[in-house]
Amino acid sequence: MSSQQEKFTLNVSTEIGRLRKLLIHSPDSGLGKVVPSKAQDWLFEDIVHLDTIRKDEYDYYVKLLMYFLDPDKIKGKLSTIDAEETERAFFKPDHADFHHSETVIEVQNLLSDILKDDAIRKKLAASVCAIEGCTYKLQMQLVDTDPIELAKIFISGSLANDVMIFAPIPNLIFTRDVGITINKHILMNKPAKKARSRETLLMRYIFFNHPIFAEYTDKILEIPDAAQHFLRPGEEEEHRTTLEGGDVMMVSPNHVLIGCSERTSAYGANEAIKLLFENKVVEKVTVVRIPNKRDFMHIDTVFTQVKRNVWVLLSSISSTPTTHPDEPISFLVEPDHKEITEILQFNRHSPKPKTFESIEALLNDISINDLGSTVPTEFIYSGNAAFPYDAREQWTDSCNLLALKEGVVLGYDRNDKTVEAFVAHGFKAIKVKQLIEELENGTLNPDTMSDTLILMPSAELSRARGGFHCMSLPLFRDEI
Repeated sequence: MSSQQEKFTLNVSTEIGRLRKLLIHSPDSGLGKVVPSKAQDWLFEDIVHLDTIRKDEYDYYVKLLMYFLDPDKIKGKLSTIDAEETERAFFKPDHADFHHSETVIEVQNLLSDILKDDAIRKKLAASVCAIEGCTYKLQMQLVDTDPIELAKIFISGSLANDVMIFAPIPNLIFTRDVGITINKHILMNKPAKKARSRETLLMRYIFFNHPIFAEYTDKILEIPDAAQHFLRPGEEEEHRTTLEGGDVMMVSPNHVLIGCSERTSAYGANEAIKLLFENKVVEKVTVVRIPNKRDFMHIDTVFTQVKRNVWVLLSSISSTPTTHPDEPISFLVEPDHKEITEILQFNRHSPKPKTFESIEALLNDISINDLGSTVPTEFIYSGNAAFPYDAREQWTDSCNLLALKEGVVLGYDRNDKTVEAFVAHGFKAIKVKQLIEELENGTLNPDTMSDTLILMPSAELSRARGGFHCMSLPLFRDEI
């Protein structure tokens, strides 16, 4: 832990700088306990097969991250790691032979670290038991539990004998939503759904108590509820102060995007702007209001950045109509099937907000004026902007990409038309299994890779309605 503390630095100023450090959470046993009747309450679209999501999908994500962020942990050892397929020790946070990377950081291990402190263990056990309505006897039982085992219980909801004592928190694999790194600050979330309350509590304890964040506790920003909110009638979602990390993008050193969506309210965006400006974290905040729809959820489900001049986005929120010529006219929707999107940009030094007529206009402005791009801005559209593939592939996260470095991004292999659009824009598409083989034998080098879409297996992961942008909380990126 001490070596982590010595080396640890926190700084993210763009979406595309070379990724050096991030926070993830590997699929835990709680995902395998989601039942159909509770799936949507727990924010999953479907139940998933745990072994498949681990071995055939997420493990490839961890391997790839290692080659880019911590190659000494994996290069030359891949055959040994793969030979332990049944045991999967390299991928299990509670196993003695877990990778314990200091750059690909596992949430569960940070949690078990802080639970070794008696005072923290007692306070956190009391807090979890309070929000979950547990008995006092169970609380005392948890206090006396081994920290490594207790971390698993807090996350999975199950005791060591597999008896469930409270609901799992399956959305913890989407670490982006628990907080976002903005320069040298962390903006913590205020989740819209009750299903995410426990993971928010756990992350608050980690950020404020783990030694690797010790130098940054005064830079952790917590969004308060509006004054005397408890006196207001009703609990309508649009009147609550909510914000989730998928609605926050750090696009340049002085510019943050915040989405108002199904999960982030205007109240939440407003409180975040106050915090960011009062603490002089950034100069500009642009608020993008997208339709309050489950299939959109966050702004990172409808657009993400690929290069300083390249973005991937959903055509129905764009400025260009894409109605299919064979589609019949329907008066139940707008003729061009456009979604209403509003954009307001606030400047710390100006009382009057600036407006943008379209998502493309905003993203083009970021590319040119914030990131200094000198070439035309390009837009790659979900499903190649063709109906019905645009909507189908956006649902399976065609727009939710994670940049490992500028121009090298991860996406799901199932989004065929979006892949075709990337190839048409000059990108190479390569399956992760082949890429890992080439990284291992030295045919490819992460430092020299460019303009590449890495295709990740997705049959089970996509059921959870989140891509690799969701499954990552960058803690450090290089400047670009």
